Order: sequence, then C-alpha cells, then structure tokens
Amino acid sequence: MTIPIDRKLEARLRERAKAEGLTIPAYVERLVNADQAAEEELETLALEGLNSGDPIQGGIGYWEEKHRKLDERFKMTGTR
Repeated sequence: MTIPIDRKLEARLRERAKAEGLTIPAYVERLVNADQAAEEELETLALEGLNSGDPIQGGIGYWEEKHRKLDERFKMTGTR
C-alpha cells in the first residue's frame, strides 16, 4: 500500500521507527494496533460505566450537592 504523506511527517516516521529499531511499516502497524487497543479500552470503560448502577439525574441540584460535599471535605481535610 502506498500512502502519500507530507515530507515532515515522513521524516518523523523514519526517525521514530529507527529509534525503536523498526521498519516504517512495522512502526505504523504498531501505531494502528495501539490505536485499536485504546479504542477497545475506551469502549470497555464506557460499557462498564453504563452498567455500573442505577442512572442518576445530573441536574442543578445534583451538582450543587456535589459542590457542597466537596467544600465540606476541603474544610475538614484541606484537600479535595
């Protein structure tokens, strides 16, 4: 597969691949695999969040209560 890219990007790819002892195709494959793994992890985390319990209403009262509790905690411990 041939992909035309900007000369600066090509130089950067060559530099990074060489620094890691890889060919450019191997380096690009590593980048694509890392991107795919990150996407899968994000999807897993999102699904865990969706399935983590009953939904809450995040309206004004919810955020005011969160802020009040944080202020209380800060006053007691000096940290948030």
